[in-house]
Amino acid sequence: MAEPGASFRDGIIEHAPSLRAFAHTFVKDSARAEDLAQETLLKAWANRERFTEGTNLRAWLFTILRNTFYSEVRKRKREVEDVDDLLAANLSTPAAQEHAMAIRDFREALAQLPDDQREALILVGAAGFAYEEAATICECAVGTIKSRVSRARNRIAELMGDEPIPDSGPAVPSRATPPAA
Repeated sequence: MAEPGASFRDGIIEHAPSLRAFAHTFVKDSARAEDLAQETLLKAWANRERFTEGTNLRAWLFTILRNTFYSEVRKRKREVEDVDDLLAANLSTPAAQEHAMAIRDFREALAQLPDDQREALILVGAAGFAYEEAATICECAVGTIKSRVSRARNRIAELMGDEPIPDSGPAVPSRATPPAA
């Protein structure tokens, strides 16, 4: 027979790689991203009695990570870090392969997005959350998430030199639109 909390522990272990990847979208430094993911796991474990069995553990963990990150941002608001990325630029090595350069360009474009757009794009596009789940995590309306994802995709395309994704408009014509003859 499984010990109490075994499914919770197994769920945390299952989602740890996704948490680490999500943490990397918030901070560029691998060590800080790993610390953020680990802090999330520690907070989740310490507050496991607050988790309601049968609900979405993944969304709960991502929310903890997001809130932990924003708490750190508020704490560090007065700190001055490598604003111009001069130190980081000196430490980086140019990509040796074309796909590595494309990934670097994508990451740079992603980093230029506003936090809310980047967060929505990562949750929906990379982490695979449904718009409704992402809206719950971000504590906003589903339409807001859809708008943020759309704007983020277009901005990334623009920053990478691609054509913006055309707006296909509503899937169902509105009643105000006369039928085509």
